[in-house]
Amino acid sequence: MRKRRHQRVRKKLVGTAKRPRLNVYRSLNQIYAQVIDDTAGHTLASASTLDGEIKPQIKELSKVEQAKFIGTTIAERAKSQGVKIVVFDRGGYRYHGRVKALAEAAREAGLNF
Repeated sequence: MRKRRHQRVRKKLVGTAKRPRLNVYRSLNQIYAQVIDDTAGHTLASASTLDGEIKPQIKELSKVEQAKFIGTTIAERAKSQGVKIVVFDRGGYRYHGRVKALAEAAREAGLNF
């Protein structure tokens, strides 16, 4: 069902060079975020809980707090690439819990969507 919801959302969302797509993937234990330019087919920035720089810092945090940390990290990495405005792709997940925490942390860190 999640894949069907995701396909329905992706029909309407397209990441461009001016406004790339912030994609979120959530597994049972990890969370991943990518800023993607769909027209060129390139990932501009990415962050996940498995990232070598991030993993030691989030070791003792809860999953929601990890998602907040990933949100601020992806926003900082996107801004370093010159990206300020994105389209949020929740990946077919409900805007709730970890997905919501990541999105709000990215907004607070300076991404607009």
